[in-house]
Amino acid sequence: MWRVLAAEDDATVQDAAVLRTLVTRAPMALRVFDDQLHVVRVSLPAGRLRDTPTGPSPGAPFSEVCGFAAPKEEAAAARGVLESGKPLVNRLVQSAERSAKLGRHVLSASYLPIKDLSGTVRGLVTLTADVTERERALGSHALLEEVRTQMGHRLSLIDVCQELAQAVVPAFADTAAVELVDSAVRGEAPPAAPVGPGVLLRQAAIHGLRPATQVGAVHPLPTDTPFSHVLSDLQPRLVQVDTGGTWPADDPARADIIEKSTVHSLIVAPLAIGDEILGMVSFYRHTPQEPFAQDDLTVASAVCAHAALCVDRARLYMREWITMSTVQRRILPGELADQPTVELASLHVPGEEGGGAWSDAIALPGARTALVVGDVAGEGIPAAITMGLLRTAVHTLAALDLQPDELLARLSDTTARLLAGRAALPPMDPLIHEPLTADCAIAIYDPVELTCTIARAGLPEPVLILPDGTSSTLPVPPGPPLAAVDTAPFPATTVSLSEGSTLAMGTTALAEEVMAPTGVLRPLLDDVGDSPLSGVRDGIAHAYTRRGRTGETLLLLARTRMLPAERVMTCGLSAGPEAAPIARRAARRQLEVWGLDDETAFTNELVVSELVGNATRYGAPPLQLRLILDQMLTCEVSDAAPAAPHVKHARTIDESGRGLFIIASLAKQWGTRYTASEGKIVWAEQSTGSMKTS
Repeated sequence: MWRVLAAEDDATVQDAAVLRTLVTRAPMALRVFDDQLHVVRVSLPAGRLRDTPTGPSPGAPFSEVCGFAAPKEEAAAARGVLESGKPLVNRLVQSAERSAKLGRHVLSASYLPIKDLSGTVRGLVTLTADVTERERALGSHALLEEVRTQMGHRLSLIDVCQELAQAVVPAFADTAAVELVDSAVRGEAPPAAPVGPGVLLRQAAIHGLRPATQVGAVHPLPTDTPFSHVLSDLQPRLVQVDTGGTWPADDPARADIIEKSTVHSLIVAPLAIGDEILGMVSFYRHTPQEPFAQDDLTVASAVCAHAALCVDRARLYMREWITMSTVQRRILPGELADQPTVELASLHVPGEEGGGAWSDAIALPGARTALVVGDVAGEGIPAAITMGLLRTAVHTLAALDLQPDELLARLSDTTARLLAGRAALPPMDPLIHEPLTADCAIAIYDPVELTCTIARAGLPEPVLILPDGTSSTLPVPPGPPLAAVDTAPFPATTVSLSEGSTLAMGTTALAEEVMAPTGVLRPLLDDVGDSPLSGVRDGIAHAYTRRGRTGETLLLLARTRMLPAERVMTCGLSAGPEAAPIARRAARRQLEVWGLDDETAFTNELVVSELVGNATRYGAPPLQLRLILDQMLTCEVSDAAPAAPHVKHARTIDESGRGLFIIASLAKQWGTRYTASEGKIVWAEQSTGSMKTS
């Protein structure tokens, strides 16, 4: 701090030398003002000391000398120093000077009071240094750090672009608009530069003072504009906008926006990886902000270089997500169609990265229905593909008419083979590190017997809601997950169901809130009553998502119906040769009652005759014939022998061995299933043909 010394003071000569050196050699502008803020002396960084500055004459006021962009504001600050006697050091102020390269210059200003020996303020010294490059470097570094900090936390393309727009506004621009090549958003490979005028751009994000277009809007790249030029040579462009001028005629949308706004400059920079174009970013500045300068192009390029990496990572993730979703959508059955004896509704809430949950309703012979819920652990394409393989295996095994426990055992063997095949992959294959864990529950509903047989591998216990509104968790013993090291069996449980009962089966994610007796959403399940299951499903879905739950979940609801008694014919048979004629007559009479056409009746007689003949020849009493009319006409013959028949290819001279071959030729499908007691049922299905008109 300077003090004014008396002339006779011994230190005057030395102090004068120090002051002269400071004034003539300091790398900054030094100005001396009196107590009225009138200039007394000026020294510029060039080192010239003069009593009268260039430009303003001696005695010129503060506001005309220092060259500040806001002279009145700085004069008030200097006056405050005179009044308080306290200095202001390193105050950043904008200069009146402006260059095309750096834009508005920034000065570091210090205001130091001049005091005499008594402490009275006699004047003021200002020290100013141009720190434009330093401040721009610090600002650029801070902006890049902000971009790196805010971007890359999410994997949605729209979210990443929004993060970019929010990171640069208002630190760098008043408005930022991010546009992506539409084909890249949809999962295709990005085009290589240069791109033609027909390329479509999607507005991915916009943030700032005056949003131009809505997010998600798609428009063609306007020709002969800064935007088309940037996507041709991948070089950023600085455009000083003349609001009174004419914007390119091929870009009327932006022309209207610029005409109605206070935009005075913009920078357009590409988002590119190598020569692959992802999109571009437009940075706008409005009045009263300073226009962009040439050095801002370097900043914009650095920001977009980092942003392009984040966008590309999100694009690759999006492409995988689209692939996974497509695979899952093609593999899953979609909305389950009601069966004649089962009303169905399924709730599937996919996870952010997809998953491997599925449900199925498979029609079985005898009007029965297999209800399946499965869940493959993991996310993405591997889980979706594994789910598809297991779902196909379930359909294949269900065609063998296996009981749920045996079906799960064979499905577990299939999963174990998939796991072994995965373990045998080359070490560099990423799939080798993906775990393979799957759960499954299978229930087979019989509308004739009104029973349901259930077995589960790792999933929660099913819930049964009776028509009177009472509900309970079915005590189905748990089995191990599929392909588990534990070789424990999958015990099955058979329960009786009254008509109109609702069975709920779901994945583990829903167990705590929906299926558990104390779950907060359990009342929605218990109040199902006779309401349409689709409405119950929608209510549970709405309540579940409102609770902010994430991750893949699945719930299958099935309301049972009884097959009318008049659609079933049962006939006990003796074990002698007279059984076949009796069975044929009984079948013929029943088909006449049902009104089936003659061709269907004739085919059915042949099937009944061959099935009963095989049972009397190779089976054991008691024998029984049962006909079931549903979507298909099913003929069942049961006996107590455990051995299953198989097709023989009889030679020309053989007198027997053609029975099952005939059945296989006449029926849509045939098979054998074992009963809970000793014995089996051999069945054959045929189409119902056309009904006779009365």
